[in-house]
Amino acid sequence: MKIAVISGKGGTGKTFVAVNLAYVAEKSLYIDCDVEEPNGHLFFRPQLEQKRRVAVLIPVIDLEKCVGCGLCASFCKFNSLAIIKGKIMFFPETCHSCGGCHLLCPRQAIVEQRRELGSIEYGRVGKIITKTGILDLGEASGVPVIRELLNELPPKETIIIDSPPGSACTVMESIKDADFCLLVAEPTLFGMDNLALVYELVKIYHKPCGLVVNKDLSDAVGRQLVADFCRINNLAVLARIPFNNNLAVINSQGKIAAALGEKYWHLFRKILDLVKKEASIS
Repeated sequence: MKIAVISGKGGTGKTFVAVNLAYVAEKSLYIDCDVEEPNGHLFFRPQLEQKRRVAVLIPVIDLEKCVGCGLCASFCKFNSLAIIKGKIMFFPETCHSCGGCHLLCPRQAIVEQRRELGSIEYGRVGKIITKTGILDLGEASGVPVIRELLNELPPKETIIIDSPPGSACTVMESIKDADFCLLVAEPTLFGMDNLALVYELVKIYHKPCGLVVNKDLSDAVGRQLVADFCRINNLAVLARIPFNNNLAVINSQGKIAAALGEKYWHLFRKILDLVKKEASIS
């Protein structure tokens, strides 16, 4: 089962929830898709078993063959190719490596070349396997790295996907094959606004989902904000994680709360069981 843990913004506790869910599963695969700032490994401290580079194919243009017809530039929907004063210009930062320009060029002036843009680290700690995506500095899109991270996953294990924050292309790539999306949000007005963005994305993909309210202060205003959003959108609250100093200290020290006491172990095991139940009903 593939469970994608997502949030509308950074700092809500998405990774906190994800690493604890991976810990309480009897056997799990934790995949850190937050490739710009992966930090799940800081909690698990896995033994590194393998590291490999991720590359894509990008066009290389033979200017002697190119006549500046503009067919490739017209085809590219990401404006990675442009005709300027009769000459072709290529912008690799926005290229999505679709290969269309190479196929369409009537002069065969475009060939494809390998370009590295990140890496994947494979690790293990106990019964937990970790896969961490790392985007190279200066790269514009982590989608190719995430695509490689989620390729050929084992079918029977509990797979926890720690998605990037927000609702951009990288988040879409991380949830598109998930069986369930676990939304994490703070009970504030700002938190509800960001939850609305990521919830809309989940519904576009028709994914079953549930909500974990993190940093819950149990105040009337926050409770009402969550209640109103969930009622309007028919979204179930699977758990509320209280805001307290002990959890904050544990998290800031890079420790896994579920490993430090039965109270937190049972909390996250209950969340995992509820997710599996909701997914099976859907």
